[in-house]
Amino acid sequence: MLTVDLARLGVQPGERLLDLGCGGGRHAFAALRAGAHVVALDADPEVLPGVAGMIEALRADELGPGMHGPGMHGGAIAGDALRLPFPDGTFDRVIASEVLEHVPADGQAIAELVRVTRPGGRLAVTVPAWLPERVCWALDRDYHDTPGGHVRIYRRRGLEQQLVGAGLILRDGHRAHALHSPYWWLQCAVGLHREDTRPVRAYRRVLEHQIVAGSRALDTLDRVLDPVLGKSLVLYADRRP
Repeated sequence: MLTVDLARLGVQPGERLLDLGCGGGRHAFAALRAGAHVVALDADPEVLPGVAGMIEALRADELGPGMHGPGMHGGAIAGDALRLPFPDGTFDRVIASEVLEHVPADGQAIAELVRVTRPGGRLAVTVPAWLPERVCWALDRDYHDTPGGHVRIYRRRGLEQQLVGAGLILRDGHRAHALHSPYWWLQCAVGLHREDTRPVRAYRRVLEHQIVAGSRALDTLDRVLDPVLGKSLVLYADRRP
């Protein structure tokens, strides 16, 4: 289940795309399937072998005959959002999904994202939306007061002002993953580290069914509730030409 809409990001075959803070690599894999040259970067080196392995699997098995040309490759590397190891204007498209809320110097991270995007290129930035995040912070201190946890709560207008101030032109925005908000509220209510309680397990199975098997009813409910309960705020912006 993707947070960023690759169509709104404008991903085209053969374009260079950076997935910053790639985690398990879901956006990187989707962009790779769309034909992009993908670099998946994360500060946690432990996640990268799995991402690199899946990239190789996509190249070798999933893309099919005729899909192994110059546009169908990618790589996974460790890196720091505050000092990206790329020249200016390297990428046509950049994704930073659920990254900035972890970074104390978020202004510096945004400046780096802009720097490595080519003039006229597009970025997608996602952060936890204000209301769902505020509830989580109120319910369980461990949700944010842990090493590597969330260091701030964003309001949409404030993040938009940061992006515009960094030299970007806002193009689009939406909320995503409404059904995930009650799950995290429930998890925080019982305790963040009590993942095996019966209510949490039951709700997690519902979300896993939606993600793995697919459910038209759950997807529709998600879309209807997204404007109010969407767990993630997604903004798309272009670097000035």
